[in-house]
Amino acid sequence: MAFDFKIGGFKFGADGGEKKTEAAAKPEMSAAEEAWDLAKTVFYAVAIALVLRIVIFQPFNIPSGSMKPTLEVGDFLFVSKPTYGYSRASLVYPFTRMNLHGRFLSSHGPARGDVVVFKARKDGNKDYIKRVIGLPGDEIRMIAGHLHINGEPVEKEFIGMFETDCDHFKHTQAPRYRETLPNGVSYVVQECHGDEGNLDFVGPYRVPAGHYFMMGDNRDQSQDSRVETQVGYVALDDIVGRAERIFFSVDGDRAAFWQVWKWPFAIRYSRIFEKV
Repeated sequence: MAFDFKIGGFKFGADGGEKKTEAAAKPEMSAAEEAWDLAKTVFYAVAIALVLRIVIFQPFNIPSGSMKPTLEVGDFLFVSKPTYGYSRASLVYPFTRMNLHGRFLSSHGPARGDVVVFKARKDGNKDYIKRVIGLPGDEIRMIAGHLHINGEPVEKEFIGMFETDCDHFKHTQAPRYRETLPNGVSYVVQECHGDEGNLDFVGPYRVPAGHYFMMGDNRDQSQDSRVETQVGYVALDDIVGRAERIFFSVDGDRAAFWQVWKWPFAIRYSRIFEKV
C-alpha cells in the first residue's frame, strides 16, 4: 500500500524517497521583489480609499459645538456625496478651487431639515456642517428665538433644561426645544441665551434661487446663514453632501484622538452607528 507523509518542507513516499513539496520548491522572493509587492499593495489600498472618498463617502470630524445636541465635538461621521450629485465641492483639494459650475448626476437638491456639509466660500473655503432651514425663494426670520418660515412660526416645544457647555463655560444649564419643520422633520435645538441672543432677532432673509439657508442646532453659538458677512446663503454648487451616520465618537475632555490607551473610557459607545 502506497502512502506519503511530510516533515517540514519535504515529502516522503512509500519507497522511502524524499520529494520537495511545492511550497518549499518555490524560490524565495528577493528583497527588491518584496519591496515592490508591498508598494503595489499600498498603492492599491490608497487608490481604493481615494476613489471611495471622492465618489461615495467622505469622513468628517465635528470640531465645534454649533450643532449640539444633534452632533457633539469629537463625533466622526460619513457624508454621502451621491445624494445630491457632484460639483467642485465634492472633489478634494486643490480641485475644490477649480472654476467649475453646476452639479452632475443630480436629480434634486437638499430637502428642508437635511444636515449637510458645505464649503463656506466667505470663510476661506472651510467645511461647515449645518441644517438646511430655507429653500430657494423662502423667507426666513427669527423673532425672539422663534424660527419663522414664509411668515409662519415653526412648531417649537420646550423639552427641558440640560447640562451643556455655553460660552466656554462647562456644565451650565440651557433650555432645549423640539422644532418640527413644515415637512415634518423634527429635531432638538439648544438655546444657551434663552430667547435673548444676538441671533434671536434677525431677518427677514429672502433665499435667492439656487441657494439655501443653513442654521446650526445650537442656535446661539452657530456661525451660519444668519451671519451674512461670514456665511450667508449657500449655493447648491458649494454643498459637499449629506451627513448620514456617526461611525466613531470620542469625548475630547477625557482623551485626545491620538491617546488610544484612554479610548475605552472616552469613547461614546452609544453614539457609534447613530443616524444623523
